[in-house]
Amino acid sequence: MAAVAADDLADLAGLLADRSRARFLLALMDGRAWTAGELARVAGVAASTASEHLTRLVDGGLLVERRQGRHRYVQLAGPDQARLVEDLLSYLGPVGSGDGLRAVAAHEALRRGRTCYDHLAGRLGVALTDAMTGRGLLDEGCAVTGEGWVWFAGLGFRPGGRRAASRACLDWTERRSHLAGAAGAHLCAHLHERGWVRRVGGGRAVRLTPSGERGLHDLLGPTAT
Repeated sequence: MAAVAADDLADLAGLLADRSRARFLLALMDGRAWTAGELARVAGVAASTASEHLTRLVDGGLLVERRQGRHRYVQLAGPDQARLVEDLLSYLGPVGSGDGLRAVAAHEALRRGRTCYDHLAGRLGVALTDAMTGRGLLDEGCAVTGEGWVWFAGLGFRPGGRRAASRACLDWTERRSHLAGAAGAHLCAHLHERGWVRRVGGGRAVRLTPSGERGLHDLLGPTAT
């Protein structure tokens, strides 16, 4: 049993021990499906090289593949795989923003707000979590309270399925927890649908819109923004 576990752990580490594959996984943390060509451009590798790397990640269970016509799309296999990537980033400690104004601006955009697979992270995600905790909708461990279930029901959320309704996710830029799980995913989708948050460029950074600032102020109070 121990030998099998060691082999599996070594195989997983091998999947992550490549800069191109690591760049793919970070790009896919936005929760969307990407083509091999799009990921090749992100990593700066040839399309054929990207395809080989993606096949390894799919075979290793980190990604799933979808085909639509001639196009091959891949995305993270699920929230557990996204959590693995986010936990590894948190383990690394503070991550540098790189050189140059563009790299600094991109890093700061991620710190302000981003999607962590299918929920909100960065200062925005932490502020929302703090506001919900302050209102008694979440406890200190990010579990939904009785009052919180009523509040989430008002947003159209109905728990179900095998996924945890809520959990704390350690934010790798803020070093504090934000709300994850099915409730966190529903909140993120709800804010996107209402136009309260929008993507910044083509990555996973998001920004709060003026209508979002007003809406969250009404929904959770001034600490939410």
